[in-house]
Amino acid sequence: MKNFVSKMISGSALLCVNGMMSPYALAQDTTADRVKELESRLQVIQNELEKVKSQSSKVTQKVDSIEQKVTEVEADKKESIEGHMLFFRGGFAHSSQHRNGTSIQSSVAPAGAQDQADKNAWYFGAGFDWNLTRDVWGLVPKTNIFAELMIEYKEFGSHVQGNALANGPTQLVGGALNPRDVTVSQLTISAAPKVKFMEGSRFRPWIIPVGFGVHVISPPSESITFFNPGIMFGAGADYKIWKDFYVGVDARYHVTGGKKDGVNVDGLTAGGYVGIGF
Repeated sequence: MKNFVSKMISGSALLCVNGMMSPYALAQDTTADRVKELESRLQVIQNELEKVKSQSSKVTQKVDSIEQKVTEVEADKKESIEGHMLFFRGGFAHSSQHRNGTSIQSSVAPAGAQDQADKNAWYFGAGFDWNLTRDVWGLVPKTNIFAELMIEYKEFGSHVQGNALANGPTQLVGGALNPRDVTVSQLTISAAPKVKFMEGSRFRPWIIPVGFGVHVISPPSESITFFNPGIMFGAGADYKIWKDFYVGVDARYHVTGGKKDGVNVDGLTAGGYVGIGF
């Protein structure tokens, strides 16, 4: 009987302990499941963040690539624009022969003062270079081809004594020798291709292989001719001194094929120029 009572007490105690431990064990299992669930959700969120980060990186790379291309295009455009130049020239000119004319030395009206202008002259001119290509259309790197348009004024003398036609009053009606001063000048308009080397350097030599020029003479020839066409050759170099400002030297030779209506305007010019890039 005593043993039976002891077993009953032991069984009751074990049931009480099990009853007390079951809620605790259940709570532990529930917490573990929640932790696992949270870990799973965090892993999903982390994966999504990685995807977003990857996509953001790709978008950033694309934006950087587009910005780089835009920068390159703008740089090319800027370099192309900066190739143009407005320039002003001046210096010494020399004619191959003395000038005849209607109102100076003349074989048509050999009366009165038969004076001649000097062969040497001073000149002043202006023009612009327009950049056509930076690499000779892909054939020669760092070599520009420009279209040059230029106007130039030469003066061979302003106090040349006039003949009978430039006498006051004219000797053709019996006037005494009273010659007027005659200005002997020449206006040249030319267009030519200009080949400029060493793109990117501050010092850039150039040549004009051949160009076209039209010369307007004053006084006109004894045949009353004003215009004399011809060709032109040239060479020079310029140096970039600051920003888009340049200084340079050049020499040009004009050929008109000899005398035209008794006047030969073949000759050369040599001098300097200042330029402004745009």
